[in-house]
Amino acid sequence: MNPELPFFSSAGFFQSAITPAAPAVNLARLRAILHHSPPAPGTLLVLPELWATGFVYSQLAELSRQTPSILEQLSELAALYQMVIAGTLVERVEDERGLSLYNTLFFNSSHGLAGRIRKQHLFSYWHEDDWLTAGDSPRPVDTAFGRVGGLVCYDLRFPEIAKVQSQQGASLLVVSAQWPLTRIDQWRTLLQARAIENQTFVIAANGCGAGNDGNDLRLGGHSMLIDPSGAILAEAGEEEQLRSIPLDLPAQQLLRQKFSTVAPACYAFDDKDKIVSLAECVRMVECRKKLGQRIVFTNGCFDILHAGHVEYLQEARKQGDFLVVGLNSDHSIRSIKGETRPINQELQRARVLAALGCVDAVVVFSEETPLNLITALLPQVLVKGADWPEEAIVGAGEVKAAGGKVVRIVFTTKTSTTGIIAKIQKQN
Repeated sequence: MNPELPFFSSAGFFQSAITPAAPAVNLARLRAILHHSPPAPGTLLVLPELWATGFVYSQLAELSRQTPSILEQLSELAALYQMVIAGTLVERVEDERGLSLYNTLFFNSSHGLAGRIRKQHLFSYWHEDDWLTAGDSPRPVDTAFGRVGGLVCYDLRFPEIAKVQSQQGASLLVVSAQWPLTRIDQWRTLLQARAIENQTFVIAANGCGAGNDGNDLRLGGHSMLIDPSGAILAEAGEEEQLRSIPLDLPAQQLLRQKFSTVAPACYAFDDKDKIVSLAECVRMVECRKKLGQRIVFTNGCFDILHAGHVEYLQEARKQGDFLVVGLNSDHSIRSIKGETRPINQELQRARVLAALGCVDAVVVFSEETPLNLITALLPQVLVKGADWPEEAIVGAGEVKAAGGKVVRIVFTTKTSTTGIIAKIQKQN
């Protein structure tokens, strides 16, 4: 099977009201409607966001323990009706960082869990980010019937996710949501835009009835199926409804043969533009702060860039919206590490850092510490390695006094520039 082409014969949605904190009740509702109106075999059926529990924040940690059982029952239903079922559930992850909860779009087939896509953009207006963790790597999912992309509610407002998934071969886009009735016109416009931009089918399932998040909002309903030209093929009203229709797959292929908006993937940026002076960086940061973005700052020598550096910088970028890296100049490094360092000159080191997608700006500084940079930029988040005690981190007091925070990141890859140099010298 060619994973770049969809093989679903039909697609549909189950627009439902959600009984808060009652997975058994909501699952029984799904079973009943499938028994009464079973979709055709080969259907991709989409359910609303957190369809089994609703946004009962204080209970999500405990309810997450039921997610594995719910997934097993969904796979049984998928096998019974020969289809794929997609919808979000609260996902529980316990690791060295502690307990994390994700709003995760699961894809269940007759063979079990086909894949998952975690919600990328948490809706802070409803305090979702106070209880849940944002996802990463929103790659499309390969199911038994084809490759599918996915967005979860607020993700719909960020077109780059759907674009990347479509460029990776997804020809169907799933949207699982609890979108309010007050913004239903935007819901419709954004869904059509994602379909047109990516020449893809969009299958969107929304909740209906009273909201369950304490905001006294009514969910908007109006789940819909949209074709790759942006035409609405099916749309629900504001009441509970299951609907599915056949997909005209050849029409999509014909449209993309005429002209394709997903094939072009040129790189339109010059990474050298990320290397800026302090004055320019201050202007950039001020602009970003006015937009409500969280500025993250870290610093280092980054003499021989290695996997440990990359993982550290990627984790630093996840702490906010714009990562500034303060880079020790050659003079600064020599004063700290001696005349044999650095191995690579400052502009070469800056150029390599600038090529990393997680880095947004690089500023070279000549002082022994980055205190002047930190006080000039006043980032909301100051990042340093976990091997540094907070009281020894330069700028920690200034950042915290301005309302920011300090994050200490553990290096998971055990390597170092000094170790690499020693290994090279030993081999020579």
